[in-house]
Amino acid sequence: MNYKTVVLKRGKEESLKRFHPWVFSGAIHHVDNDVKEGETVKVMTENGDFIAVGHYQIGSIAVRVLSFHDVEIDSNFWESRLKSALDTRLAIGVADNPNNNTYRLVHGEGDNLPGLIIDCYGKTAVMQAHSVGMHVCRHEICQALTKVMGERILHVYYKSETTLPFKAELGQENGFIYGGSDDNTAIENGLRFHVDWLRGQKTGFFVDQRENRMLLEKYATGRSVLNMFCYTGGFSVYALRGGAKLVHSVDSSAKAIDLTNRNVEMNFPADQRHQSFCDDAFKFLDANENKYDLIILDPPAFAKHRAALHNALKGYTRLNVKGFESIKPGGILFTFSCSQVVTKENFRNAVFTAAALAGRKVRILHQLHQPADHPINIYHPEGEYLKGLVLYVE
Repeated sequence: MNYKTVVLKRGKEESLKRFHPWVFSGAIHHVDNDVKEGETVKVMTENGDFIAVGHYQIGSIAVRVLSFHDVEIDSNFWESRLKSALDTRLAIGVADNPNNNTYRLVHGEGDNLPGLIIDCYGKTAVMQAHSVGMHVCRHEICQALTKVMGERILHVYYKSETTLPFKAELGQENGFIYGGSDDNTAIENGLRFHVDWLRGQKTGFFVDQRENRMLLEKYATGRSVLNMFCYTGGFSVYALRGGAKLVHSVDSSAKAIDLTNRNVEMNFPADQRHQSFCDDAFKFLDANENKYDLIILDPPAFAKHRAALHNALKGYTRLNVKGFESIKPGGILFTFSCSQVVTKENFRNAVFTAAALAGRKVRILHQLHQPADHPINIYHPEGEYLKGLVLYVE
């Protein structure tokens, strides 16, 4: 294991001793001259003591830690980590479930594989690299994945064109790197969905809202439902199954509206309760006040970097004010933030401010978060990115 080394400044190993999986560039004293981006490196203290092994990358997060033990990052390593991830999904009941073949198998730092996402849709795994190191290792990971998963996975689609830092010679690619299939239908809790892993956001579907969609289904009975920022229409389909009297799906993307309509039609063909609209969220809410008694606000991330946090919180406040102003008395509002830099406290304060500005009496019914197949590494609290509130609005 003749890995090149990254040497830390004096005292900068303390966070690593607490098993935090990132080494920031400011903590580094020096790096071996010929280290390439994406290469596996050893992280050493100034005194020459081993501290971790991980992937090197140019940027603020300079090393993503793969192991705090001095191990070789080889096929055995990848197989062991992937088997651990699968065992977790079997333990929580999302893998090998005939009623549900849609789940996240690998959730980056949460599965001790920082920079790697793998979502399973039926017999297809969609793999996404968020670090150069995982991109470099994609074929080794794919080989280990198919070995660990056996007959569970027959196809691996690699989708990293939009998730890797721009490098002219990195070779970003979207496409099958193992097998190949035209079947893009997945089953989630007995409902069927088209998954657009070629052009869709993330890996093609928002797997992280699965349990929150189930909760919404229970509240939908007899209600008029507005699914704002509907994307693939997941909440809309669950609301229809839950017995909503009408469901309106809104998104500014015509492609999203088309995908929503296809998913509704696949589960509830010719159902007159559903209608979709390609429109701006604020314009639509302005024009449809006091029409709905169940509203879902699940916008895309308003802040992807800490510098954008202030404006993001203003955006969440403004959106929720409009939601509170629009909903009928006795209505239920599902509101979410998927911005990692927005904390639970940040989000709650934005929603509380919105309730006060709208002058509505509001009670919290549920505090929501990401599901168990999106685990949070206890040493990496930054992994808790999805926040949600279910609110009763008088």
